[in-house]
Amino acid sequence: MQTNPYSNNILLNLGIDNLNEMQEQANNAILDLSDVVLLSPTGSGKTLAFLHPLYQLLDDEVKNVQCLILVPSRELALQIEQVWKKMGTSFKVNTCYGGHSLETEIKNLSNPPAVLIGTPGRIADHLDRSTFSTGSIKTLILDEFDKSLQLGFQEEMSFIISRLKNVNKRVLVSATYDVKIPKFTQVTNPTTLDFISNIEESNVQLTTQLVISKEKDKLNTLLHLLCSINSEPAIIFCNHRDAAERISESLNREGIYTTYYHGGMDQEERERALIQFRNRSVRYLVTTDLAARGLDIPDINHIIHYHLPFKEEEYIHRNGRTARMQSSGSAYLIIHEEEKKLDYVDYSMGVFTVNEKITLPKVPEFQTLYISGGKKNKLNKIDIVGFFSQKGNLEKDDLGLIEVKDFISFAAVKSTKVKNLLHAIKDQKMKGKKYKIQVARNVIKKEERF
Repeated sequence: MQTNPYSNNILLNLGIDNLNEMQEQANNAILDLSDVVLLSPTGSGKTLAFLHPLYQLLDDEVKNVQCLILVPSRELALQIEQVWKKMGTSFKVNTCYGGHSLETEIKNLSNPPAVLIGTPGRIADHLDRSTFSTGSIKTLILDEFDKSLQLGFQEEMSFIISRLKNVNKRVLVSATYDVKIPKFTQVTNPTTLDFISNIEESNVQLTTQLVISKEKDKLNTLLHLLCSINSEPAIIFCNHRDAAERISESLNREGIYTTYYHGGMDQEERERALIQFRNRSVRYLVTTDLAARGLDIPDINHIIHYHLPFKEEEYIHRNGRTARMQSSGSAYLIIHEEEKKLDYVDYSMGVFTVNEKITLPKVPEFQTLYISGGKKNKLNKIDIVGFFSQKGNLEKDDLGLIEVKDFISFAAVKSTKVKNLLHAIKDQKMKGKKYKIQVARNVIKKEERF
């Protein structure tokens, strides 16, 4: 096979100088060996660890799918796609996942990508429909494969792998230690790169503290805790979807800007929630364990366990959202005295005393604007920045994070500028077309979803 020359431009495009030690070892192992298992903590750079060598394995002359990456969630698929695109290679990538337009995916696959990323259910559906050829797939990557097993994708994964007759390189990636590898993966004697054991044992950068709730309903304690962490963003974990919504809505009524995120929301709702949290339109994300790993979320200083998870593994992954890549962070466990104690928790840890006086966190500096056009409408970030600057009289500092999706876009704008901006552009066209532009709603009520 013709191997692509390595390019330093990849690291330059990603804004980094060098691969870290884990990425270097993974790069060499994946290039040299047939079966590799990579175990590394959340936030350590696993995505680049397998994408970097993958680039060197692809062949310019092959016009079909060469690598299939299976992931447990649509968010992880999109995150991997984003990293690949930032790398700036010449190889096409596509994502396929539930909630995405099947028609759009089929159209994309008619011009096959070199790298196909997808969730097991949707990829199995495409194989049933024969929308892409598997004959040229030489590399199979199972990212967060343990999570896919937990979610019950064994049957779909087994079916998919049975259809890949020419795979000669398999890479399994996980942030969990000591996961049994199923036979259907066809991985027999892998080389295991373990970067979890020592790191978890020596991680002194994460501070864990108990927060004692006098009431069984912990909402009031949570409110006081949020008023005690200096208006810094936090992820609040709970065990059930309904609880995530109830907690978020209660905090919003108190004047604390919050959104929720869970598996019962449709794709657009979930994307919008993450965008608003990333661009700091809301400071707090109330979520289930769906957000414990595999998401593109910037550094977070605070993790709050409103409910403790039933398994230690999920507790570790939740805490992995903070204290990442040599940064420090805090995890708070809100506990009621009558609450059942869990074996994996050391209850002798320190107690964090919340402020008795309620001083609400600062109002977010930005609001998120929704734009009814995206990549498929030939819009990009530069178009949006130019339109808001020229027609809306915004300065550079008035704009925050802009994210352009297939058919919609979101832009963070300073709250003090939103009203005048919307008034100035209400009759204006962007690239010759009028788009609907409005403040993105924070939370959609259940009755509004259908």
